[in-house]
Amino acid sequence: MSSAFPYLADPFPRAFAHRGWHLDELAGLENSLPAFRRAVAEGYRYLETDVHATADGVVVVHHDASLDRTTDGSGLIARQTWAQLRAVKVGGKVPLSRLEDVLEEVPEARFNIDVKANQAVEPFLRVLERTGAYDRVAAAAFSDGRLARLRRLAGPKLVTSMGPRSVLALWANGWAPMFPIARLARGAMAQVPVRQGPLTVVDRAFVKSAVRAGAEVHTWTIDDPVQMRALLDLGVHGIVTDRPDLLREVLVERGAWQQAG
Repeated sequence: MSSAFPYLADPFPRAFAHRGWHLDELAGLENSLPAFRRAVAEGYRYLETDVHATADGVVVVHHDASLDRTTDGSGLIARQTWAQLRAVKVGGKVPLSRLEDVLEEVPEARFNIDVKANQAVEPFLRVLERTGAYDRVAAAAFSDGRLARLRRLAGPKLVTSMGPRSVLALWANGWAPMFPIARLARGAMAQVPVRQGPLTVVDRAFVKSAVRAGAEVHTWTIDDPVQMRALLDLGVHGIVTDRPDLLREVLVERGAWQQAG
């Protein structure tokens, strides 16, 4: 499988540090600058993160719509200005970050960025344009409409994941290969859980279907080494993990670790 996107030029498998390296002394500091710096220092080339936009259009690196779970702040990000959020600290220890600060702080890293809200679409693309980061950023979302808007506004220079409808098309094609997958599957990456409720999403048929569509399969969030090995044996192209230490061990033992730098 080849790609016109520089983001996807590295060999498989892709190892993603989910929200950075938030283990040990960095526990509780997900999606923070120290977590991203540590992931890169530990050899990770790919980092996963999430963004929201403030009321005045500043793109903030944070998973939840509200600040309450992971910071010493409270309330919805979308209803506050950046001036109100500058003093907020992740885990009560380190400042909340703007996306442009994170991109500039770890320029060697590639980011998979989940755009969490519709109002973040245009501000997110403005940051990529301003920082020249299109070659090292992939956009993801759990909304087909939001992904379509990202693709329409950014054009062919932005690599994106698939939305739910495209993932469903891949899954159906795995069971019935005559399904019109080329028309329905949009996006270069199917980023999916192994299971969704009682349904197995990722199996050999799903991976083959993705390959036929010219797409990669990235599985999340995988923290068990036994499952990591099984998925790699299936041929998945990337694994997203909250245990980057364990994923690195698995890839090293298989001779598949791609050291950053």
